Amino acid sequence: MPLDTIRIETERLVLRIPQIQDFDRFAELFADEEAARYIGGQLLRAEAWRKFLQQPGAWAVQGFGMFSLIERASGRWLGEVGPWQPEGWPGNEVGWILHRDAWGRGFASEAATAAIDWAFENLGWDSVIHCIAPQNTPSQRLAQRMGSRNQGPGKLPPPHQDAPIDVWGQSREEWMRRRAGDRQA
Repeated sequence: MPLDTIRIETERLVLRIPQIQDFDRFAELFADEEAARYIGGQLLRAEAWRKFLQQPGAWAVQGFGMFSLIERASGRWLGEVGPWQPEGWPGNEVGWILHRDAWGRGFASEAATAAIDWAFENLGWDSVIHCIAPQNTPSQRLAQRMGSRNQGPGKLPPPHQDAPIDVWGQSREEWMRRRAGDRQA
């Protein structure tokens, strides 16, 4: 599938490959101490630029990466959501990072659901995980709403090996059963 054709639309969102115009809001997210707290911490703008390039690079090299999350009504960049699998990662992750002004509005759930559907349909994964800091209760609640359960402590590769995480996840079969139930309800 050509990368320029990959686009997911939900009721309120567009998920697409990151583009240069997303960078200013990405840098704002990483400049915000609270928003960056569980995703590696605050970054200076130049550091954020190097981090920003990871996702377009993942798309170019692996054929997948996190999507930029765009609000359909405004065109505003809200964050990144999607598949993520760096070298040494504890599994096939669908993760999320959202700009603080997008918190508490259901965007993460809507986008993560679409991204997990996409990952299972296009990447052949048998399971999905979410690496979540033990203190990050909003992300834990989101993982639970999506049907994931805490599978215990995990370990990230360097340079994040000292960051405590719990691995939340579920199998493809569990996800598909839950989604089938959602459609029948």
